[in-house]
Amino acid sequence: MTASAIEDYALLGDLQSVALVGRDGSIDWLCLPRFDSPACFSALVGDPDSGRWSIAPADVDRVTRRAYRGDSLVLQSEWKTRSGAVRVLDFMPPRGESPDVVRIVEGLDGDVVMQMSLQLRFDYGHIVPRVRRKGGDLVAIAGPDSVYLRTPIACHGDHLKTTAQFTVSKGERVPFVLTHRPSHLPPPEIVDAEVALRDTEQFWTQWISRCRYTGRYAEEVRRSLLFLKALTYAPTGGIVAAATTSLPEMIGGSRNWDYRYCWLRDATFTLQALLGAGYHDEASAWREWLVRAVAGDPARLQIMYALDGARRVREEELPWLSGYRDSSPVRIGNSAGRQFQLDVYGEVLDGLHLAREAGLHTDDSAWDVQRALLDYLEGHWQDADSSLWEIRGEPRQFVHSKVMAWAGVDRAVRSVEHHGLDGPAEHWGKLRDQIHDDVCANGFNSERNTFTQSYGSTNVDAALLLIPRVGFLPWSDPRVRGTIDTVRTELSRDGLLLRYRNDDTTDGLPGQEGAFLACSFWLADALHGTGRTAEAVELFERLLDLRNDVGMLSEEFDTGASRQVSNTPQAFSLVGLINTARHLAGSTTITSAGGEEQDVN
Repeated sequence: MTASAIEDYALLGDLQSVALVGRDGSIDWLCLPRFDSPACFSALVGDPDSGRWSIAPADVDRVTRRAYRGDSLVLQSEWKTRSGAVRVLDFMPPRGESPDVVRIVEGLDGDVVMQMSLQLRFDYGHIVPRVRRKGGDLVAIAGPDSVYLRTPIACHGDHLKTTAQFTVSKGERVPFVLTHRPSHLPPPEIVDAEVALRDTEQFWTQWISRCRYTGRYAEEVRRSLLFLKALTYAPTGGIVAAATTSLPEMIGGSRNWDYRYCWLRDATFTLQALLGAGYHDEASAWREWLVRAVAGDPARLQIMYALDGARRVREEELPWLSGYRDSSPVRIGNSAGRQFQLDVYGEVLDGLHLAREAGLHTDDSAWDVQRALLDYLEGHWQDADSSLWEIRGEPRQFVHSKVMAWAGVDRAVRSVEHHGLDGPAEHWGKLRDQIHDDVCANGFNSERNTFTQSYGSTNVDAALLLIPRVGFLPWSDPRVRGTIDTVRTELSRDGLLLRYRNDDTTDGLPGQEGAFLACSFWLADALHGTGRTAEAVELFERLLDLRNDVGMLSEEFDTGASRQVSNTPQAFSLVGLINTARHLAGSTTITSAGGEEQDVN
């Protein structure tokens, strides 16, 4: 059995973990109790025996129609069969005592024979649990994990899986509740599926009602905000880069990474998206996570952290999993966390400055952290690094990294001048000018009228589009226009952007990858910033068309095969959509002084 297309999946979430449901009615990915826990359903990166939970008509293999119920994460999937019609409601209730996945089968017309198949496999498909009955429950136990299935339907064991066949008639509703529980604890409280449905829909509807954005593309922005909220780990405020691991950047390739961690590079973009939509509480929680995570020795600053701010994200391979459509290896953890990436210092300083400018509550500890980062940055801004693209080849003098070092120092000067904080603004101003002069002298190719990917290179990368966005140069500067045009020409793949060209750039990895969707949103911003708004709108609306039927976007897009690739849903893509929509709708102006100017919305 071949895994469903990436765009065939829809997301369920409870702000601590997520499930991915395919158009065939199968949940193929679920990690419990949190995003980065070992999966108990791993069919997405293996096969059905790696764990899945399917509920669907016995004689129809794909959903006829599906959609989220209103502005919520309650998924409605409908099938029409020869004998009738049926709907399945899938959702994860707001986390209470334990994580739950609830599925309610509802008869719409006639009589439909349904098939349920549950294959629980703990530790990413590696462990087959012992299944037994306990009262009216089915309980699967292995090591520290137990999962309870509660349903009025009679279930049976069948070759290491639990199955049931039943008929649902018009007006009938049949619930299934799956609950995770540490195996040493007593059984979880009984969940009333109908009450949980009401509570879940109410939670998401109330949350999205706080959205302040009402401009053009409001529906698309709201849906992206819902997914971004679903990627938030509520206990700490951290936001994971994506819900999955090892979905390939090119089908059959080995560029397969674990994105269930929090990346510092996302900080400013995420804060812009949350603040611009009116979600100050979420922005504040993300900022507080950021301050806690980076506290400590600045020399040990990482590019990513675990959901709770933990630093160890050791990478390993899982050889028993075949990978999504044979794209191996499957990896958990991410060794890129050990890289030195200069740009993250600027990202953190820029993000904390943005939070201060937005009036988010702060205290002296945040400024102490920033000053420590600045001290380190002053002594290391000339060091070679691996760039925000996590190049696994030799470190280089990447232009974007230097630009972000400049941005970090610039935000420190502004913090002293505008907010009265204590610091050597004059000294920092001279350092800022020194970095600026160095980049313009060594990172700009005057013959081609473009900034380059790294010092001495003739190549470009998409991060150069951020030069005016962070205020390094104004949009009107001819060097900015030349860089935008060169990036667009040399990195375009059917109108979308690659991060960089692997055939021209040694990144230490084999194979190719798809067009990077966040970079394509940056291009739309750049076109808008240089007065080519009609082209920007055309590109943006094409990017909207790449979303799947329920609005999800992965990290990349394979233009040759016209399909989404890489991990999904991707926070970097979602915040790109939100911010670009706001720019194009006129609710913000991308300034040449860094950050954004807010308009009344």
